[in-house]
Parts: sequence; C-alpha cells; structure tokens
Amino acid sequence: MKSIIKKILITICAMLGFIYSRAQTNTDSLNHKVDSEQIEPYRITVTYNKTTHLIFPSAIRYVDLGSEFLTAGKADDAENVLRIKAAVKDFEDESNFSVITDDGKFYSFSVFYSSYPEILTYNLDPNDKSVSNSRANIHLEDLGFSPSIPDQLMEAIYKKNRNNIRHIASRSFGILFSLKGIYIYQGKYYFNTQIQNKTNVSYQIDFINFKIVDKKVAKRTVFQEKPLNIVRTYSDIAEVPDNKTCREVYLLDQFTLDHDKILVIELYEKNGGRHQRLEVENEDLIRAVLLRDLPLKIK
Repeated sequence: MKSIIKKILITICAMLGFIYSRAQTNTDSLNHKVDSEQIEPYRITVTYNKTTHLIFPSAIRYVDLGSEFLTAGKADDAENVLRIKAAVKDFEDESNFSVITDDGKFYSFSVFYSSYPEILTYNLDPNDKSVSNSRANIHLEDLGFSPSIPDQLMEAIYKKNRNNIRHIASRSFGILFSLKGIYIYQGKYYFNTQIQNKTNVSYQIDFINFKIVDKKVAKRTVFQEKPLNIVRTYSDIAEVPDNKTCREVYLLDQFTLDHDKILVIELYEKNGGRHQRLEVENEDLIRAVLLRDLPLKIK
C-alpha cells in the first residue's frame, strides 16, 4: 500500500514539474516577444523658461502627455512642429509623451528636466538632406505642403527662365520690367519676373506689390483696390546694378479676376521715381502653365 501511495506522489510531482516548466517557457517566450517589439524612446530635455520644438517629417495627428509636469501644443500654422516645455519648475521624476503623425508613425519620448538644456530643437526627419543646425523643413498651413516643394519649383522656374509671356512689360527711365511667365501648382501661382537696368545708375528696389483693381480706374486712381499677399519669393533681390539684369519668382495664392478687374504689379524704386507697373488680365491667369508639364524633379 505504501509503495502505491509513493508512486502516486511521484507521478503528481512529475506532472506539476512539467506544468511549471511549460508555464515558465511560455512566460519567457512572451517576455522575449514583448522585448523584441518594444519602441526605444527618444530622450529629450525641457525647461520652464524656454520652449523646446520638435520637427516631424509629417503632420501631427495625436499627442499624449505622460504627466502634468509637461505642457505641449502644435506650433501656430505649422502642422508638423510640436512645442513642449515644463509646466513645473525643477521636476525630478522622468516623464514621457507620445506622438502619432499622419504618415502612421508612432513616436515615444522620455523627458527630463534641465535648467540649461543643450538642445532646444529636435529634427526627427532622417531623410531631410537640407537640414542644418539652424534650418529644417516646416509644413506650413498657408502653403499646404512642405516648403521644400515650392523652393524646388521656384528654383526650376528661375533656372529654366522660359519666356512664356511676351506682351506684359513696362519700359521707362531706362528700366525694363517684364513678366516672363505665370505658372500654377496645387493652388499656388508662380510669377516669373525680370528687371533690366539699361542705365549707369543702380536701381534699388523699395518694394513690390500685387493688387486687384477696377479696369475703369486702374490708370487714374488707387480706389477700389484689393492687395494680394506675397507668400514667398525666390531670391528677394534688393538692387539691380547698372547695366545688369535680375530676375525674381513670386509665390501667391491662386485667384481669378472678374470681367471688370485686372491684376496690377507695381515695382517701386527706393529714393527714386523710376517706378514700374504691369497689368495682367484674367485671360493671362487662366493660361498659367501647369508645373506638372515641366520636367521637374519634385520629391
């Protein structure tokens, strides 16, 4: 009888050992799986008196802060820039936050407090070849796409320098101001202009403006005019030296004109009177060249 009980106990112990071994194996396997899929967080420092900025390769969709020690928000009019700072001075515990972007990427951050952080701007786009210590590509809401694309388009227009328009020019005082082409891409106009100084006196540019005016009063007054905002320029020229030619590309939001309106482009000389004026009809605007028809390398 004792022999039978002994055999039963040995069998039960063996079964328990086997179950424990299997459970341990499954636990180790699960732990290994979790470890292999964990996301290594970025380590950043923040402070109370200064704002830290993080630049993502895509627009920010979601932000989750790990504690009340932090405050964060998207930068005004910038879809891919997050500003973050300490809401509490000298917090000692490590905090964290997470970000999800429009391209489906998940970012995790470990945050530490520093009274004197060495880095205040973090660029998280590893493919951005144009980034330097003080420059990175920002997705601005007024552009609707990364500035690198307008930069590439304006550079291509500037370098190709095609003469698509020959009838819009202003000639006076030895200065020839002409509109060489109008291009369009994703709801933006690109105006390719040229200034020729045929005199021995340099032409210093005070400012240029684009405005919509009534045809009936365009040549007489400045009444009933609508100024247009120049989103950006290619080279931002300030002076045309004597007997030289300079060109500029202007980026504006898309618009059209009523039948009784025209677009006026005015160029003013600084401390001088050799002002120039171009008049553009709606027919010229709607014939703008589609930039996709040009052999451009748009990334």
